[in-house]
Amino acid sequence: MKPLRAVFTLLLVAIATVLVGCGDPDVQAPPTYTSEKIAQLQLYLTPFSDAQERLAELGKDVEKNDWTNVKSVIHGPFGTLRASAENVNRILLKKDQKQAITLSKALFNDLEKLDIAADPNIPANATAAYQAAVRDLDAYLDFIPTQPDSDT
Repeated sequence: MKPLRAVFTLLLVAIATVLVGCGDPDVQAPPTYTSEKIAQLQLYLTPFSDAQERLAELGKDVEKNDWTNVKSVIHGPFGTLRASAENVNRILLKKDQKQAITLSKALFNDLEKLDIAADPNIPANATAAYQAAVRDLDAYLDFIPTQPDSDT
């Protein structure tokens, strides 16, 4: 009777192992942009919207070689963009973060080039840096999702 009990126990252990091993794991849906995530993104994108509105003013200052105003705009209203971009990039889905970081770095490199070009009064470099900043800001804002993937 004891050998039969040992075989029976081993049989139950084997059945339990098979059932647990073959069970369906919890399948999670891939991450998406929800309404809440989009709302968070929009909150941190506010300085970018303000910067986009100020770009025309910055362009006029570059054309007029008004380097004092160029530096004021770059260090003033555009000064918070880097922190906002870090927040936006952190909120994005993992699959989008690398591209967003690349785009934001390009924008900030352009603004730094514009800041440097405004110092020695080199209008050609300032104009090129301004145009690149406009392009890269538009590319960054176009990349950031504005609509949820689903309402779940």
